[in-house]
Amino acid sequence: MLFNWRVLAVNHQRISSLYINNICCYKRRTNLKRLKLHLPLGRNYSSLPDVDDGDTVTDFMAQERERGITIQSAAVTCDWKGYRVNLIDTPGHVDFTLEVERCLRVLDGAVAVFDASAGVEAQTLTVWRQADKHSIPRICFLNKMDKTGASFNYTVESIREKLKAKPLLLQLPIGEGKTFKGLVDVVSKEKLLWNPGSGDGKDFERKPLLELSDPELLKEATEARNALIEQVADLDDEFVDLVLGEFSENFDLLPAEKLQTAIHRVTVAQTAVPVLCGSALKNKGIQPLLDAITMYLPSPEERNYEFLQWYKGDLCALAFKVLHDKQRGPLVFMRIYSGTVKPQLAVHNINGNYTERISRLLLPFADQHIEIPSLTAGNIALTVGLKHTATGDTIVSSKSSALAAARRAEREGEKKHRKNNEAERLLLAGVEVPEPVFFCTIEPPSVAKQPDLDHALKCLQREDPSLKVKLDPDSGQTVLCGMGELHIEIIHDRIKREYGLETYLGPLQVAYRETILNAVRATDTLDRTLGDRRHLVTIELEARPTETSSVMPVIEYTEDVSEDLLKTSQEAIENGIHSACLQGPLLGSPVQDIAITLHSLVVHPGTSTTMISACVSRCVQKALKKADKQVLEPLMNLEVTVTRDYLSPVLADLAQRRGNIQEIQTRQDNKVVVGFIPLAEIMGYSTVLRTITSGSATFTLELSNYQAMNPQDQCALLNRRSGLAKVF
Repeated sequence: MLFNWRVLAVNHQRISSLYINNICCYKRRTNLKRLKLHLPLGRNYSSLPDVDDGDTVTDFMAQERERGITIQSAAVTCDWKGYRVNLIDTPGHVDFTLEVERCLRVLDGAVAVFDASAGVEAQTLTVWRQADKHSIPRICFLNKMDKTGASFNYTVESIREKLKAKPLLLQLPIGEGKTFKGLVDVVSKEKLLWNPGSGDGKDFERKPLLELSDPELLKEATEARNALIEQVADLDDEFVDLVLGEFSENFDLLPAEKLQTAIHRVTVAQTAVPVLCGSALKNKGIQPLLDAITMYLPSPEERNYEFLQWYKGDLCALAFKVLHDKQRGPLVFMRIYSGTVKPQLAVHNINGNYTERISRLLLPFADQHIEIPSLTAGNIALTVGLKHTATGDTIVSSKSSALAAARRAEREGEKKHRKNNEAERLLLAGVEVPEPVFFCTIEPPSVAKQPDLDHALKCLQREDPSLKVKLDPDSGQTVLCGMGELHIEIIHDRIKREYGLETYLGPLQVAYRETILNAVRATDTLDRTLGDRRHLVTIELEARPTETSSVMPVIEYTEDVSEDLLKTSQEAIENGIHSACLQGPLLGSPVQDIAITLHSLVVHPGTSTTMISACVSRCVQKALKKADKQVLEPLMNLEVTVTRDYLSPVLADLAQRRGNIQEIQTRQDNKVVVGFIPLAEIMGYSTVLRTITSGSATFTLELSNYQAMNPQDQCALLNRRSGLAKVF
């Protein structure tokens, strides 16, 4: 399945080096978006690279070219009219949402690309919320204006209603669908017309709108410009003073530069989003989009990061992505926030508290890179030589620099009556990794190949933190946990192609969870003598359900528990509780939404913390077994876009899959079925949907939450699982 909306995260700055050449690269995307950019690299193209032809620049993985989708993010650096632009192309598929998350974490602006015939879709909301979380200023680009069914007004209205955003219309299309031929620049009241015979879209002309030649377009542009001025004036105090004072009589006298400056301030403040349109397939509207990126999105100097004041210009960078290269080893992508990075530079990793040396410094260009002597703040660097650095690690120039920054932050925290006395408190926030929803066993072709498989999985886990690998303690099998069917399929394919291992996957299974329905108490005593040392622990605790919707248990202590004992044993107690909650009594799935209250704890002198953890874990498991238990299954948000002719069979099929239909929307000539469906019922759905709709329907999925299974379905699940290996 494909999503018609993704983020292109961007940061830009004034160009400061001279090694960049202008080479045109064309990227076309089927059922997603199409974008064309001027990219630097000393190579010539006889024809513009195309994702359908399998030679697009940022989709260089074999799996990406075969499927026509983006699987992992790719960074490129290009120049545009005196600006340096660092661009990261991110996936749109829900299985790879972590790629979007960690890229948005380090960039300064984003271009949200919409299908003008579909408007805001399901995955749009997910990525838009990610951008909100990281406070990323955005520009909206309405793509595929030449596609049948494209509607500028419909898409703008869906942005306003579904995303709760305030769109600023900076352009208007001249025609829609097959009649689309150009744009109207609302700010300057000019029209941009592309030559129909220009295959690459470079040949276009910009003309002012005149009363004699374009009376209707001029009237429409004037009304749109006046409305735009009023919108911006409502959002920007400096601009409203200018409008009400000098240009209150006639908005036509307001210079375009003044309006552009105000739009820039509003965009950076994230009170509104500029909206542009075009067709990347024909390269119409891409040049004005690049102009808008440099004009309205913030440069690195305009983003205020509080932690930078503690470093006083020293190096501070965030490692946000790791790739493994067979020749060069781990390649670490990092965003430089302050200071300068150079080859042979020794850097300190605060998260791991160790020092490593950067052997080489590269400028990223998808799968090809340019070796450079240095990179300054605001850039994306690709480093060679960092053997242990992982996603989310903070990199500084030295340990002493980190300690000095910590002292400055501590002093400032005391001034503001705020606790801030550890280095970690002033570091860059890491990346939140979602919990996997699918798992399956994976086996090597022979026992002798198990170390090779372990190495491959270790490398892939470092590249992709959303991939989890566990060992089943009962069967000894390796269990692969991922974000979806496609995610696990891609990992399996990469192990085969990149590491030369013909592995075997077990049946794909859903990652269920468990909880309890009532409060229960349990006591336990552990009494063992090892050598000449006696280990004795007696514990009483209570387990009860909560409404926290969290995998992590809530841990509480009563007054009967000695504070002195807690000081020495609290970590062991909590480790035991967490260990017990990893495997529930029904399926062996993680237990969530529970609270554990410790009522009493008696520990014999000399008892090890390991024995305390073991006793606590056993007591928690005893309490969970005594309680009324409930299986929780992942529930997915589902959107199916289907023509009217096939609506009835789609609804009938969803009813058989325990689907819960919330509403049926009308989107252009199609119907959009919106609802919820258990993840267990959706495996293999893409094939069934293609069959019953003759390939005309599409669907999108997004994890909603975990819900309790009804007794009949839970009983059937437990019967199917009886005798099988435990589930993670």
